[in-house]
Order: sequence, then C-alpha cells, then structure tokens
Amino acid sequence: MTLPVTGLAAAICALLLIYCAYATVRQRLASQIGFGDGDNPDLLTARRIHANLSEHAPIFLIMLGVLELANAHHFGLTTITALFLVGRVAHIVGMNQHHKGGSPRFRQLGVITTWLTMAALALWILFLFATMHI
Repeated sequence: MTLPVTGLAAAICALLLIYCAYATVRQRLASQIGFGDGDNPDLLTARRIHANLSEHAPIFLIMLGVLELANAHHFGLTTITALFLVGRVAHIVGMNQHHKGGSPRFRQLGVITTWLTMAALALWILFLFATMHI
C-alpha cells in the first residue's frame, strides 16, 4: 500500500463519521425533526459533533497523504495520526459529556489535540517546501 498511515487514518475517520451520523439520525428519530435542529439541544449537539469531525478530518487526511507521498518519517506520521484520532474521540466523548452538564475537559483535550496535530502537519509541509532543492 502506498499510503498505509493515510489509509488507516481515513478508515478510522470513516467509522467515526458513521458513528456520528448514526447518533444524529437516532436523535432525529427520537425528536421527530427531519430538517435542521428544531432548537432541540440533543439534536444540535449530535449535529455539531458530526459536523466538527467532517470539518477537520479531510484537511488532516490531505496533509497526511501529502507528507506520506513525500516520504516523511513514518513513525512521526504514525504518532501524529494516533494523537489526532485520540483527540477526535476525546472531542466526541467530551461534547456529549459537556452537553449533559459534565466536565468540558475531554472536549478541550480534543480541540487542543486536533489543532496541535493539524499545525504539526502544516508546519512539516511548510518545512519540506522551504527546504526543497529545486
């Protein structure tokens, strides 16, 4: 496989997206709201969890694929990817906990981890670009 880390990360993100979509549909059926969120906080939370993953995963996977195609260090990519995926799961758990009056810690951990891993990949790409010998 040409892009093993990207492929594995994409597969895990796809499964997380399916889980989030299922949770959203379950809330839609429970609240009988077919479009929008109907000012239902449970449905709004489910939709935002799904949307947040949908917003962050694609750019992460694109940058990961670019680095993998550039033969970037495999262990470094794997480590950053594992942190990203743990952060996304923490965000999902944290959003559900925070929405129900619980601690925002997991949500915050998920946000920080997501941002740091995305910044790491972006800076890595910029470094490779700046040091390319044309």
